[in-house]
Amino acid sequence: MHPTLHRLLGQLDRRQRLAFLGLVGALILGPAFLDRYLMSIMILVFWYAAVGQAWNIMMGFCGQLSLGHCLYSGIGGYVAALLWVNYGIPPWLAAVPAMGIACACGIVIGWLAFRYDIGGVYFALLTIAFAEMARIAFDNWAGGGGAAGLFIPLIPAADAGLWTLSGGPLQFYYLMLGLAITSFVAAAALRASRLGHEWLAIREEPEAARALGIDIYRAKLAAIIVSAAITSLAGVFYAFYQRNLFPSDAFDVSRSIIMIMGPIVGGLGTLMGPVIGALILTPLGQILIALTERLVGHAVPGASLLAYGALLMVIISTNANGVWPGLSRRLGLAPRALR
Repeated sequence: MHPTLHRLLGQLDRRQRLAFLGLVGALILGPAFLDRYLMSIMILVFWYAAVGQAWNIMMGFCGQLSLGHCLYSGIGGYVAALLWVNYGIPPWLAAVPAMGIACACGIVIGWLAFRYDIGGVYFALLTIAFAEMARIAFDNWAGGGGAAGLFIPLIPAADAGLWTLSGGPLQFYYLMLGLAITSFVAAAALRASRLGHEWLAIREEPEAARALGIDIYRAKLAAIIVSAAITSLAGVFYAFYQRNLFPSDAFDVSRSIIMIMGPIVGGLGTLMGPVIGALILTPLGQILIALTERLVGHAVPGASLLAYGALLMVIISTNANGVWPGLSRRLGLAPRALR
């Protein structure tokens, strides 16, 4: 067993360990009981759980509100796709520069914001501005396909496989599941580390954290770099799963909103919050799309966002901390001090 995963399980009591391993085991066996459509929904669940966990590191752990997180997933997808289409560089290798460029963008945003004490809603507006600048740039760049989009061509079945991320739904099911588990374990390890405790101190009381000698600039920059790296890697997988990229979709603020809704609904600052939120919101979105298409005859733009907003109001009115804290207490999975 991986040392990080072993330490994570060691922090849990017996019931929590059984629940965690049972959930992972059920998801691993999932394809044996799911049809193609349900498998595609679970692929999206895993993807949103991973990017939600990445955003949760920034906001839930460190208290930095980013509303332009689609920037990192879009850059990851575009860089990897362009390197594959133009130079034949496999996506696993292209993911390295994709993550590097996304992290560099995060560093620029962090330098502008944290060096000059831009926080709160102004930091959120700064992240939206960068995402919008990326959308305009890719929309007008002919080399990236422009507004017409960038399409990743299919390759012959004989050459298809994991190395080129060109397999079928089963491959992407386990790939996205692995990404979700990896992001969960990474977030758990970071939260238990010294850096994680610094993030929590900054989130709760920045001035007290500075008085304790915490380098707030370095800690915040580390949060945005880690978050950008995970989100951009998820963007690579998502681009090769969809096989197409459009600037109006990849860098649209609505995608960022959907990313952050999972952790908020599930439980901001908790490890299971992004997972529970993705399990609730992703199937709900697909159900709403199917219902509106059946009732109206076509998909209604923004219907899922309206439903997410209504659901968020219901959850806030019943449990301001999200679904997971209350659910974990009822199931006996919360830390003993909170039961």
